[in-house]
Amino acid sequence: MNKKFLIAGAIFGLLGVIIGAFAAHGLKPLISQESFQSFETGVKYQMYHALFLLILGGWNFLSQKLKDATFYLLVFGITFFSGSIYLLATNNLTNIDFRSIALVTPLGGSLLIIGWLLVLISILKLKKK
Repeated sequence: MNKKFLIAGAIFGLLGVIIGAFAAHGLKPLISQESFQSFETGVKYQMYHALFLLILGGWNFLSQKLKDATFYLLVFGITFFSGSIYLLATNNLTNIDFRSIALVTPLGGSLLIIGWLLVLISILKLKKK
């Protein structure tokens, strides 16, 4: 069991519920339907990856080096991907133009993909043993 993964998964899950509830009950009337759907996408991906972190926290098939790499890829991926979507979706509510960070979203998505890829490679190597 890896406590670091479990704590991060629980924190991202908790924040996902809070942010999702805030969006559904307070934010929805303030932004366009398209922006709201984007915001929901950020919440969904945050929750998916929070659950993934919890699952990985209970598995012991990854080497420590791979665990560390996967952990940071997922944490930064969630933060960049979902966080940038939250900011971009609420862009019209602030005096700050968040469109300048738009390239952070695909970077975050790429980090998430690489994290999943590392786990997949580890699983495929298990079959060879």
